[in-house]
Amino acid sequence: MQNYLLQVVDHSKSMVDSAMQGASQSMSPHNSSFITDLAIIMILASVVTLAFFKMRQPLIIGYLFAGMLIGPLSPLWSWFLPEGSGVLGLGGQILSDLNVLNIFAELGVILLLFVIGIEFPYSKIRSIGKVAIGAGTIGLFLTLGVVFYVSSAMGLSFFDSLFLAAALSISSTAVLVKILEDTGRIKRESSILVLGILIVEDVIAVILLATLESVALVGSVSYEGIIVIILIAAALIGGTLTIGTKVIPRLIDRVAATQHKEILLLSVLGVCFGYSLFASFVGLSVAIGAFLAGVLVAESKSSEVSKILASPIKDMFVAIFFVSVGTLMNVSELGNYVFLALGLIVLAIVVKFGGSMIGNFLFGQGRAKSLRSSFALAGPRGEFSIVMVKTGVDIGAVSTFVFPLIGVISIITAFITPFLIRASDKLVSKIEE
Repeated sequence: MQNYLLQVVDHSKSMVDSAMQGASQSMSPHNSSFITDLAIIMILASVVTLAFFKMRQPLIIGYLFAGMLIGPLSPLWSWFLPEGSGVLGLGGQILSDLNVLNIFAELGVILLLFVIGIEFPYSKIRSIGKVAIGAGTIGLFLTLGVVFYVSSAMGLSFFDSLFLAAALSISSTAVLVKILEDTGRIKRESSILVLGILIVEDVIAVILLATLESVALVGSVSYEGIIVIILIAAALIGGTLTIGTKVIPRLIDRVAATQHKEILLLSVLGVCFGYSLFASFVGLSVAIGAFLAGVLVAESKSSEVSKILASPIKDMFVAIFFVSVGTLMNVSELGNYVFLALGLIVLAIVVKFGGSMIGNFLFGQGRAKSLRSSFALAGPRGEFSIVMVKTGVDIGAVSTFVFPLIGVISIITAFITPFLIRASDKLVSKIEE
């Protein structure tokens, strides 16, 4: 009996030791660094955005500025955390793992486009379809052609010029939608057109990315691949707006009839991420899938409740997305790229504005609507621009300096865009007087 009790005690002790070992592993330095990073991001972002709110500036600028402060390339922390100091185990930088930011950033883009999609039911999308395709295509390819020509004339290599031109021809959906939402302009008629054009540009961006990668690796254009992507995009959008609008909204309404908000939230988020996954699986952008999921939810009777439930989660991850963009800013090397970046920014804004105006006028849009949408589209470059250049660098077709250059351009254009939108309002007001 005594031996038995000793065996039980020994067994219990081994179980406790195993549990303690598992607990210590769960609290490993990797996990604690993740919590540290998240705490730093949230605390600093809240303080900085509060300051920008008090200064009556768009919150997106505060997010970007916070990212610049906490980024590993910020000179601010080198004063407090010199290289090799090992303070908090960070070794000269305040964040230990930027990969966490990348994961949260993708979630932010998905949720942002999903919630915005809820604002736009099928009837609104249908009303601007042809105009968005026409005006968006003209503005994008005119910008691509001019920027490629000027970049080549400046002495950049063929592929540097080509990838850079493609990156600067695409407006940032995440940046622009967030600014329009924060400034209360998201439901304007011109904003509906802008959103339609952004979706068209996202589809073209996927096609461009596949085409440029094919040219850089193989040396030739895969026309079959381009046609396949176009057909897939058309099938996904067409199927969503025909079959999807008849099936998904009814299912959401049945879930809403249970009057359990938690179940409804999980259901609409399931539609959001499921559709994003499906879009990614067929070779399209997750942003397109998220937006289309929002459009489907918009057709349900419980769309407003769904939006209210999903918005707080969206706000958190969108904030982290823009903070992560800010961390790309290499402040210490800004002087190496600032003049080239400023020149390309001016060129891209002017050409994109002109191309958008031409496209709007060709498709019969009014002067005020054309000005507002063209000013908005002219400014921001962001997620697709960064992805496109990074792809070129990864496959060895693009010089490494182009990546920090496009990072600088993305940050600066994000700062400029709110002022461009305000300028368009003032200009339209003067014209209408």
